[in-house]
Amino acid sequence: MAKQIHHRATRADVAKAAGTSVAVVSYVVNNGPRPVAPATRERVLAAIKSTGYRPNSVARALASGTTRTYGLVVPNIGNAFIASLAHELQQQALANDMVMLLGDAGDSRKRELQLINNLLSQQVNGLFYISVDRHPYIDVLQSSGTPFVMLDRVDPSLQVNVIRVDERAASRQVTAHLLSHGYQEVGIFCGPPEMLNTQDRLLGWRDALAEFGVEERPEWIFHTTYTRDGGYQAAQRMMQGSTRPRALFTSNEAQAIGCIRALSEHQIRVPDQLALVCFNGTDQSAYHVPSLTTVRQPVHEMAKTAIKMLAAWKGESMLSEFSHHLELGESCGCELADNKITI
Repeated sequence: MAKQIHHRATRADVAKAAGTSVAVVSYVVNNGPRPVAPATRERVLAAIKSTGYRPNSVARALASGTTRTYGLVVPNIGNAFIASLAHELQQQALANDMVMLLGDAGDSRKRELQLINNLLSQQVNGLFYISVDRHPYIDVLQSSGTPFVMLDRVDPSLQVNVIRVDERAASRQVTAHLLSHGYQEVGIFCGPPEMLNTQDRLLGWRDALAEFGVEERPEWIFHTTYTRDGGYQAAQRMMQGSTRPRALFTSNEAQAIGCIRALSEHQIRVPDQLALVCFNGTDQSAYHVPSLTTVRQPVHEMAKTAIKMLAAWKGESMLSEFSHHLELGESCGCELADNKITI
């Protein structure tokens, strides 16, 4: 039996079905540049529906000078915080009649550069960007002339658009909350040492220790990846040490979850035997057992502002900094697990 070939409807097909010219169909599809009588517009719209015609987005982009798309490049969409931010950016883009193209670098700088070049070649109207190691390809973006917004801390001397939370202050606040329970032996799981956000979170931890007069123990500083496996492996190393801390700041939610898994294998209960807080919590934090005491970023407000910043871009650099908030869970030992404190 011969394979049936389906004909893709063209504007000429629509014009024939509506009894108009192709030019009139174009005016309806592109909403101009010439006005179309209401009755004629209705006939064209009905013909578009009956023929199954779909406008060629590439042709429309060439005609209008805009693709109505944004690009988003992230280190790893498997990170729950990054996924939550990407979701909010997608929703805000759609609300502004824009499409978001996602590029997941898979923690590879080489792939990150490939994604950036690919999105730029597709003539995106703008780019949102979190670099794998927080050393972004700013020169590539600036030479393209494409507007972009960094969604994390970068070197201030770069003079680029940035949306961020003060991660040092946030880390100090959540560590200070942990110390307010009276713990004197406090460790940290942080990211790779070369990453700027690792440095910020480590400094915030140190600020809190100094504030409470608690001694820093270098053997309780564990650098690892921002993943569940990273937290798991760091906890295993911690358990092999001659001593272990009584309390711990893990510098993201995934590390905290991996850490608790490893501790359970050693019959260490959280918070009874080791109290724990973390950074960059998501909705998942409240449903973990125990629920996590965590710093959260206002991803909805951040995404909304990022979209507005890109739409309003006229060549100048802008900085928008947001307040974090602390959500109390059970992992730190708090009895008021359902409270939420805004800082």
